Amino acid sequence: MSKIEILQVGPYPAWDEERLNAHFTMHRYFEAADKAAFLAAHAAGIRGIATRGELGASRAMIEALPHLEVISVYGVGYDAVDLQAARERGIRVTNTPDVLTKDVADLGVAMMLTLARGMIGAERWVRSGDWAAKGGYPLQSQAHGKRVGILGLGRIGFEVGRRLAGFDMDIAYSSRTPKEGAGNWTYVADPVALAARSDFLFVTLASTAETRHIVDREVLRALSPSGMLINISRAATIDEEALLDALENKTLGSAALDVFEGEPKLNPRFLALDNVLLQPHHASGTVETRKAMGALVFDNLSAHFDGRPLPTPVL
Repeated sequence: MSKIEILQVGPYPAWDEERLNAHFTMHRYFEAADKAAFLAAHAAGIRGIATRGELGASRAMIEALPHLEVISVYGVGYDAVDLQAARERGIRVTNTPDVLTKDVADLGVAMMLTLARGMIGAERWVRSGDWAAKGGYPLQSQAHGKRVGILGLGRIGFEVGRRLAGFDMDIAYSSRTPKEGAGNWTYVADPVALAARSDFLFVTLASTAETRHIVDREVLRALSPSGMLINISRAATIDEEALLDALENKTLGSAALDVFEGEPKLNPRFLALDNVLLQPHHASGTVETRKAMGALVFDNLSAHFDGRPLPTPVL
């Protein structure tokens, strides 16, 4: 019996490739020089798409595959998948939530501490010989006891809050409605008001039409010249031009960012700034979590074609 054919939109770690190749016929779209021709050549046999969160599946791709049944996303974000196109065709969509939540929260808190305490510059201070030649590194800002705002209290936002509670921080959050389980954290409905009461503002929102550029010039202005923005969600949640202006003009103190518009080719204006910490969209980048994500991609595909309930459905 022939294997079910899957369109693979981007590369995966070797352990995932091996498992997928053993069970399916994987068509490696990302290696094709002429992608339109590649898609046309294999379209008739393809019944599933295996993609990554940032790559997704466009309407054009979905419509080019007449027998498509399921799209399995490697990542928690699925905003790059045209859900409306999938919905119109009754195509199932899955993602990999939960397994990456704690790693993403860990990196967000690590970024906050790294930037607040100047750890990158301090490490260079030692290596360059400035410590011996010039003495102690310039004083930085403490993190514990400060005010923190969490914009979007989903799974990741909750985990960020749990970690920051250990730093005795004054925690507030914004979401559509107050959340059960938020304990003594303060609910602030308006993002501008949340920013105004925050020394550190974490962005942990899903990317939707509603949240696009929710962190705008007004929010950034409210965060103040001493405030820090930490984004571990999606680049689209922030007005990047407004952010760059605020960082360059010092109307915002600093920003720690793991996501960017057009990544990995980020706006070169970021590279000239000394008040921003740049990370290569690797919040989920641990061996343990990536293995769990890959397993969920495979499990969702297998469940669909075996007629079993999907482990983590979006549609």
